[in-house]
Amino acid sequence: MAHRPVFGIAEKPPFYFEESTEFVFNAGFSLSQKQKNIHAIHENYSAVHDDARILEISSKSENIIGIQLSAFNLPINVGDVLTTVEVAFQSGKKFAYGGPYADMLSVSSRAAKKDPRLKESGPLIGFELNGQQFPLEPKTFFYDWLYITAVYANPTLSAHLCKYNAFTDIEFNPQKSINCQARSAAIYVSLSRAGLLEQAIENAERFRAVVYESADGEATDQLSLF
Repeated sequence: MAHRPVFGIAEKPPFYFEESTEFVFNAGFSLSQKQKNIHAIHENYSAVHDDARILEISSKSENIIGIQLSAFNLPINVGDVLTTVEVAFQSGKKFAYGGPYADMLSVSSRAAKKDPRLKESGPLIGFELNGQQFPLEPKTFFYDWLYITAVYANPTLSAHLCKYNAFTDIEFNPQKSINCQARSAAIYVSLSRAGLLEQAIENAERFRAVVYESADGEATDQLSLF
C-alpha cells in the first residue's frame, strides 16, 4: 500500500486541505502504471467524498485539461519571453553561489529541471523574477504565485479548472518535494469561489497577504521575511 495527497478546496487560508489517500501501488515508470495509480487514488478518495470532482494535474493525466495545466506545459510570460511555469520556477532560483539563471528561459521544461547548476550552486537562498525578489518563506509562495497568475492569464483553462474541487499530481511525493501543482490548483479554485482571486493577483505582496494569512486574521511570522 502507498499514500499520496489529494488537495481539496477550502473557504479560508490556506485555501486548501490536504488528505492522504491510501491505495494499492502499481510499481513501474510506464504511463500505464502511473495511470493505474491515478485511478486507484481517485477511486479511493471518491469512495469517502461522494461530491468529489477530481482532476489529475500532470503530464500523466488522462484528461487533456490536466495535461495542459501541468507546470511543464502551462504557459507564462516572463518579460518578453513566453515559457512555462516549470521553466520560470527553475530559472528564478537564487543560490548562495549562483542564479537566478535567466538563460534557462529559452530551454524546455525538462531541460530546465535537469540543469546541473541547480545542484552545483550551493544552498537555495531565495527567488528572483523580472527583478522582483521572493523569499523562501512561505515555502510555496513563489511557485503558487507563478502557477496561479499563469492560470488566470488563460481564461479557457481557468474555466475548466474551476469545474473541479479536488486535485492530484501522481508525480508529487511529499517526502521528496515541497511545491505541488495540484495544491496550487486547489488554492486557485478556492480563491475564485471566495471572490478573492482578482484581489490576490494584484501583485505578489498582495497575493502573499491574502493566501498565507493565518486563520485568525493575523499574518504569520513568515510573511515578514518578504
